[in-house]
Amino acid sequence: MRVVVTGGAGFIGANLCRALSDDPGVDKVIALDDLSTGWRENLASLDQVELVEGSILDSSLLDSVFDGIDAVVHLAARPSVPRSLEDPMATHEANATGTMMVLEAARRSGGPHVVVASSSSVYGANPAIPKREDMATMPISPYAASKLATEAYTLAYGTSFDLPVLAFRFFNVFGPLQAADHAYAAVVPVFVSSALRGHPLPVHGDGHQTRDFTFVGSVAAVLADSIRRRVTDPQPVNLAFGSRVSLLELIALLEQLLGRPLPRHHSDPRPGDVRDSQADQTRLRGLFPDVEPVALDEGLQATVDWFHAAS
Repeated sequence: MRVVVTGGAGFIGANLCRALSDDPGVDKVIALDDLSTGWRENLASLDQVELVEGSILDSSLLDSVFDGIDAVVHLAARPSVPRSLEDPMATHEANATGTMMVLEAARRSGGPHVVVASSSSVYGANPAIPKREDMATMPISPYAASKLATEAYTLAYGTSFDLPVLAFRFFNVFGPLQAADHAYAAVVPVFVSSALRGHPLPVHGDGHQTRDFTFVGSVAAVLADSIRRRVTDPQPVNLAFGSRVSLLELIALLEQLLGRPLPRHHSDPRPGDVRDSQADQTRLRGLFPDVEPVALDEGLQATVDWFHAAS
């Protein structure tokens, strides 16, 4: 099986490339990445992964890369809610138009299995917990709207053109290879990096907001299994396991792992951030009954260990 991972040099993409490299059923992995948020170093030890540098907005490049492939895992995106507030058009072009480019290239190449990454941010202002896929979506940021477009176009292509597709909604993925040294970094790497450097942990708001933190190894395992078995579904699928942890509880767990108290600095809540997030995992479990997610404390320890090694 030949697999293309768009965004393959990024955080989730590189972890997935590692998982696919260990899969005896995968003959070739091509990581397509423009290196805007990914790094060559993430793939440096993976000799069997071919890195192709370029944009998903380049149709001729997509045609070349997609020639003869069996599956595409589309992870390339312009991440971050705050970043989308600063430049909504750039987010739309990368996430919505970019997905259309990938889907059209998949059609031209004969219809490989296409798995795409959406986001829990599409639930937005809908206050119901846990988040079920049949709930009304209420995006409150350009990023969330662009991810809703990503999944909507993908599922529409499945219906309209008989393309085998699967759209996952990711929930607060964390783990090794996730960068902390930029303005739009996610909360777990920022907390871990700040703790290891002896800096106060930056908390936007009161810290009681909750998230369904999902270890990247669990995500990569589900993605790999989805293309191995060519899993499809006409509806989006939450890729998280139903945990609900506040930022203050996350800090307390990190304090336990490091064996010391961690100072924190509270600031105003960020525009576009949702208050609470938790996945209903019913649909995921129906499609992937054998998946065993990595526990939060185990995943957080692996993340701390990676940051130690990388420093």
